[in-house]
Amino acid sequence: MTKRLAVAFFLLLFLGSGFAQTDTRISATWQVQKYDITATLPTTDADRNLTAKAKLDLTNVSGRPASSLTLRISPSATVASVTVNGTTADFTKAEEKIGAASLQRIAIRVPSVAPAGTIAAVVDYKLAVKDNSGLGSISPLGSQFLPLSFWCPTPNSWYFARGADFAPSRIQINAAGQTVLSAGTEAAGAFEQKLLTQPFFITGSWEKVSASGVDLFIPKESGAEEKKRAAELASLFSEAKTFVMNSMGNAPDAPLRIVTVKRGGGFSSGGTILIDDSVLRRAKIDSATAMTVAEAAAKLWFADSRTVTGDGLGAIREGLPRFFATQFLESKYGKGTADLERMRHRIAYSFVSQRDGPLTQAAPLDDYYYSAVANKGAMIWRLLRRKAGADEFNKRIRGGLEDNSVTLAEIRGSFPEQKEFLDRMFDQVTYTNLLIGLPQQGNGETKAALRNTGKNDVTVDVTATFATGGKMTAPATIRGESFGEVIFKSPNKIVRLEIDSEKLYPQTDYSDDVAPRETTESDLQLAVKRAFDKQEHAAAETAARIALRDYPNFDDVRVLYARALLAQNKNAEAEREFRTALDEKLPTSRTLAWANLGLGETAFRKGQTAEAVKFAEEAIRADAEYGASYAARILRNKVNAASAVPEDLKAYFAAFDRAAISGRKAELDALVLSGEATRFISGISGQTTEWKTTPTHIDRLDANTALVEAQMSVRLLGRETETGLAVYRIARTPAGWRLIAAEIFEVR
Repeated sequence: MTKRLAVAFFLLLFLGSGFAQTDTRISATWQVQKYDITATLPTTDADRNLTAKAKLDLTNVSGRPASSLTLRISPSATVASVTVNGTTADFTKAEEKIGAASLQRIAIRVPSVAPAGTIAAVVDYKLAVKDNSGLGSISPLGSQFLPLSFWCPTPNSWYFARGADFAPSRIQINAAGQTVLSAGTEAAGAFEQKLLTQPFFITGSWEKVSASGVDLFIPKESGAEEKKRAAELASLFSEAKTFVMNSMGNAPDAPLRIVTVKRGGGFSSGGTILIDDSVLRRAKIDSATAMTVAEAAAKLWFADSRTVTGDGLGAIREGLPRFFATQFLESKYGKGTADLERMRHRIAYSFVSQRDGPLTQAAPLDDYYYSAVANKGAMIWRLLRRKAGADEFNKRIRGGLEDNSVTLAEIRGSFPEQKEFLDRMFDQVTYTNLLIGLPQQGNGETKAALRNTGKNDVTVDVTATFATGGKMTAPATIRGESFGEVIFKSPNKIVRLEIDSEKLYPQTDYSDDVAPRETTESDLQLAVKRAFDKQEHAAAETAARIALRDYPNFDDVRVLYARALLAQNKNAEAEREFRTALDEKLPTSRTLAWANLGLGETAFRKGQTAEAVKFAEEAIRADAEYGASYAARILRNKVNAASAVPEDLKAYFAAFDRAAISGRKAELDALVLSGEATRFISGISGQTTEWKTTPTHIDRLDANTALVEAQMSVRLLGRETETGLAVYRIARTPAGWRLIAAEIFEVR
C-alpha cells in the first residue's frame, strides 16, 4: 500500500502542469487530435541526428481553461523553437524522472484556452541517437523510431496511467536511397494514418511481395522457403482479421503490412507488424510470432480504431486482443495448441500474481503492467464470456465499441448481472487460490475437500483420474473464502484429482491444484528445467513425463525431455521425441532450434555426418537462443565442415585485427557500422596487445548481411592469451564490409 501511494504521489508531481486533477484522480488537460511530422535522416555516417518538425493539433479536454502546455520528449532531443497558433512561444526545459529512466519536459505558456478549445503547437527539434537499439536507430542500412523512443513530442506520454496520446497522423520522412514504411496509406511520399496510433516509422531496403491482402517487406534475394513463410504469415494475418470481424463487426479500414527487421520484432500498430527477419528462415511459424500477428489483427478493433481511456484501459488495449487472438489460434490450430498458449499466459501472470495491484490501478510505470493487463485481463474476458454466453458476450462488447470511444467502466456496465464478479476481478488484487485435498474413498464413491481463498464464488470442473487410466469430471461450486466438497459416484480407485482443470481462474499458485501434489512449481517447464540444469537427467525425465501427460503439445517440455533422454544415451527415444516436438503445429522458436540440434546430435552419434551438419545449420538459421546457436556451431565444427570464406571478408578481418591492436579507436570505428557495437569496440580499443581472427564459416542471412564464425586468439593488457569461438554479424555497405554486432563471443 505504501508503495502504491508513493507511485500515485509521484504521478501527481510528474504530470504537474500538463494535467488537471478531478475527483482526486489524475486526468488529462490536453489531448492530441492529430500528429503531423516531417523528419529528415542524416546523409553521412558522422551525423547521428534526426531533424524533425512536429505539428500537434491539441484540444483542451479538461473542464477548466488552460494557460500552459507541457510536452514530453526524449532527453536526447534538442528543441530549437516552439510556435503556438503561428506565434513563437517561450518554453523551459526540465528533466522528468520515470522510474529508472527519464523524459525531457517542455513547459510552454499559451493564451488561455477554454474547455474544448483547440491550439496548434509546432516544435522544431533534433534528436541525437548515440547507440542504435530496437526503439531508435540511425543506420545506412535502415533506421527506425518506435513510440517508446519518445522521438516526437506529446503531452501525455506512454507512462500516463489514464492513457497516452493515440491520434491520427501524417508522417513524411526524407531518407535518401531508402524505403520508408509506417502505418496508414502512403500518398505523395507521406503516410496518412486515420486510426488512433502513436507515430513511428522504419526505413530500409526490402523486397515487396503481396499475399492474402497483406503487403510483406522481406529481405532482398529471399529464397523460395522464405517467401513461402511470408505468404503463410500473410494468410495468418488475414484469417485472424476475418475471425475477429465475425465477432466484432466490420474491420477498421487500414492497409495491412508485415515488415522484417533485425530489432524491434513483435511491435505492431495500426495494421503494420514488425517481425524478426529470422522468422522467415525457420521451418514453420513459431508460436510467439503467431500470437503477435493474431494480436495485431485484434488490436485494429480494441486499440487502433477507438479512443481507450480511463482506469484499467490496459485490460481493453492488451487483454481483449490477447483473448481474441487465443480464440483465433484455437479455431485454426486446435484446442491443445490454444490451451498451451493460455498456459504460457497464465504462467507469465503467476510470476507477478502475488505482488500486482488491481487492474484498474495498473499503470505502465508498474513492472508487472503487461504481465497483468494482458494475461490476467485475457483470463477475465474468457471467464466473462463463459458466464454470459459467447453470443451475448460478443454482442455487448461490440455495443461498447459503437461510439468509437470506450472505457473499462462502460464495458463493465454492459454486464450488470456480473457486477459483483467484475468488481472483484478488476478492482481487487488476486486473492484466489484453489486447493483440493486427497481423495477419500468409501461406500462406492470418492470424496475430496475443496478450498477457495478468493472472494469470488467459483464454479469449476474437477477431474479425477482412475487407477485404470480413465477419467471422470464433476462440476463444483465453492463459495468465496470458503470450503467445499466434490463427490465422484464410482467404485473405481482414484489416483489423482485436479481442480479447475480448464484453468479458468487467475490464481496466486497453480501447483496445489493437484492431489497428490506433484510439484511445487506453478510453471511445469521450470520444474523440468531446474532438474535438467542440475544434470539430474533422470529427475528431469520424470518431471517431463508428468507435464506431457496433461499437456502433450507442450513442445518446450518435450525438447527438454528429449535432451534428458539424450544425456542418458537413450538415443532412439530422444530422436523420436525431437521429431515429435518439431511436428507440433505451432512450436516455439526455442523448440525449432533445440530439436534440430538434438537431431543433429543423434545423427552425429550414428555417424551420419552430412545429416548432422544439415540439422545443425537448421538450428543456426532458427536464431532462437544463444545457447542453441552456440551448441549447433560446436556440433558443426566437430564434423569439421568448414565453409568457403570470400577473400574480401578475410581482408576485412585482417584489417580489423590490425585496428584492434593499433590503440587508435578511430581505426576500429571506421570498420563498424555507425551506432553499432559501441560497447564491444570500447572494450577492445586501447586494451588489446594481440587480436587474431580466423574466419571459418559464413552463414548468409540476406543479400547484404551475414554471420561470420571465427576462431579467435586474443590477449588483453595484463592477461594471458585467450582463445575461442566468435560469431560476428556483418553487413556490406557502399564503403565495404562493416561490423554490426558480436553475436557470440566465447573466448576464454
